[in-house]
Amino acid sequence: MAPHREAAALLARSHRLGADPRNTNYAGGNASAKGTETDPVTGGDVELMWVKGSGGDLGTLTEAGLAVLRIDRLRALKGVYPGVEREDEMVAAFDYCLHGKGGAAPSIDTAMHGLVEAAHVDHLHPDSGIALACAADGEKLTAECFGDTVVWVPWRRPGFQLGLDIAAVKEANPQAIGCILGGHGITAWGDTSEQCERNSLHIIRTAEAFLAERGKPEPFGPVIEGYAALGAGERRERAAALAPVIRAIASQDRPQVGHFTDSEVVLDFLASAAHPRLAALGTSCPDHFLRTKVRPLVLDLAPTAPLDEAIARLKDLHAEYREEYAAYYRRHALPDSPAMRGADPAIVLVPGVGMFSFGKDKQTARVAGEFYVNAINVMRGAEAVSTYAPIEESEKFRIEYWALEEAKLQRMPKPKPLATRVALVTGAGSGIGKAIAHRLVAEGACVVVADLNTENAQAVTEELGGPDKAVAVTVDVTSEEQIADAFKAAVLAFGGVDLVVNNAGISISKPLLETSAKDWDLQHDIMARGSFLVSREAARVMIAQGLGGDIVYIASKNAVFAGPNNIAYSATKADQAHQVRLLAAELGEHGIRVNGVNPDGVVRGSGIFAGGWGAQRAAVYGVEEEKLGEFYAQRTILKREVLPDHVANAVFALTGGDLTHTTGLHIPVDAGVAAAFLR
Repeated sequence: MAPHREAAALLARSHRLGADPRNTNYAGGNASAKGTETDPVTGGDVELMWVKGSGGDLGTLTEAGLAVLRIDRLRALKGVYPGVEREDEMVAAFDYCLHGKGGAAPSIDTAMHGLVEAAHVDHLHPDSGIALACAADGEKLTAECFGDTVVWVPWRRPGFQLGLDIAAVKEANPQAIGCILGGHGITAWGDTSEQCERNSLHIIRTAEAFLAERGKPEPFGPVIEGYAALGAGERRERAAALAPVIRAIASQDRPQVGHFTDSEVVLDFLASAAHPRLAALGTSCPDHFLRTKVRPLVLDLAPTAPLDEAIARLKDLHAEYREEYAAYYRRHALPDSPAMRGADPAIVLVPGVGMFSFGKDKQTARVAGEFYVNAINVMRGAEAVSTYAPIEESEKFRIEYWALEEAKLQRMPKPKPLATRVALVTGAGSGIGKAIAHRLVAEGACVVVADLNTENAQAVTEELGGPDKAVAVTVDVTSEEQIADAFKAAVLAFGGVDLVVNNAGISISKPLLETSAKDWDLQHDIMARGSFLVSREAARVMIAQGLGGDIVYIASKNAVFAGPNNIAYSATKADQAHQVRLLAAELGEHGIRVNGVNPDGVVRGSGIFAGGWGAQRAAVYGVEEEKLGEFYAQRTILKREVLPDHVANAVFALTGGDLTHTTGLHIPVDAGVAAAFLR
């Protein structure tokens, strides 16, 4: 069934507004439309409001993301409103105003839309509007910028009272097209969807022009000597070296996924003389600081400081940050406040290098960084025409530890077993590695798809959902340099690495007398040496993070089973199998577990078998190549064919959280080969 005409217009307007970051940030703001529909119970007309529900995003809003409420019941709530001290109770009352099943859960801003006498309302968080809203003399500047067409509304926490305030402002100012909400954003209205959108864009663009024309050319002041950005290559090297340490800082209370950006906006801000003062003031718009925390952690060293000095200073600053955050909580917490959620920073700023942002998954981490860029833009605009003056710390605490925000967090789905974990899988462009990558992402991990074949790696990355889920790297595991580059890419993409699967390999299957030294060296270079090099680099990152980790070797039944005509392959698999034991013994003190999987007969989807080994083995056994998997199955105890997904299941079993006290283990995935039973 097609949406109501007004709802359809609302969705189209929301998509246009949400598509441009100048208008609002991701999941920020909301929009509404009012219209008449037939009541299926009475057959009469009923006035309804469609409004973006809690947690949605304007740019991707669907009909299912709209809350649908009856206007008469919503406005009747004014008669039972108990006052600002109890206004949170009104959110539960919105449920009694829903029409039918109602669609999405109504957000805290529902009153703003329903109480304002206008058919269409937009509430947005544009950088230009928030810059005026967060300027020390924002009310005066609003009047200078807009005259009487846009009205100033002093800061008030989002809720029922703010809806009443805006409704009163509109009624008292019939000439107005909208308002600037102090410390918050903008609200605009119109009789039609088109008029409302025009009014929103007029406020945003007029504010942009006002800031550009009236503003100082260098609102952040001069560049601090020695704080200019490092060259692109040098700063990414520095960022990669710091990333695991910074992730450890952000993950002391709970593991986090990271995101790094070295955009010009960030680097210019961090080079400026004003950045220490402004960063300490924190962000203002509620959408900003709910994601970025009350303030960032800022490294106060020049980018050329020795790396060990920078790391030591970051650790000292982190200890100070945690103490200050705990003190902030104690200053403002009430007896019924939610417990402190953690004292680690969500944003870490490193002058000359860039910004590290963190969250429960890659998207959350990336969006937190985007919000801090919004905050920088707001600071620049406010400083250009006035002084940046965010809302009081006590008000920030009221938002951060709002009972409604806590309830929203409690409604979030339970994290998947591998949530916050970052995995790097070698040979992930096909076969077993591809299946492992798919399983890890399905269980909540972010995955670095490492493969010699660039196209295959990129194709798998797209299958997995793109850069918020996976990234592709080209890796020849015989190259120390390429392996190091792959881990640098991993830590810059996701903050670090927690889980590594040594899966890359080839198979040279020949009798002893036909196996050349070149065959032997190639086989061992790729699998024995390659696994060693990958594990060594993984250990460096994991030890720096201090978060433990998992290393899994995809070995083989041939690691323990002696068969003919396979000397190079089987010997190198035995090498890998013993690497598991050796590294388990060595890395356990760092909380790093090392385990292995011993598959056999994985034919379907296998890159090794497709590369010619399948034809060789089929010839040895005198069967058709396409029936090789069936042949292997009949040799097993269970008479079942082993598929790549079965190997992926074993990797998940080892890393998914149930085997926390297991290391040095090899799991057979061979459908039962008695000769390969572990002893």
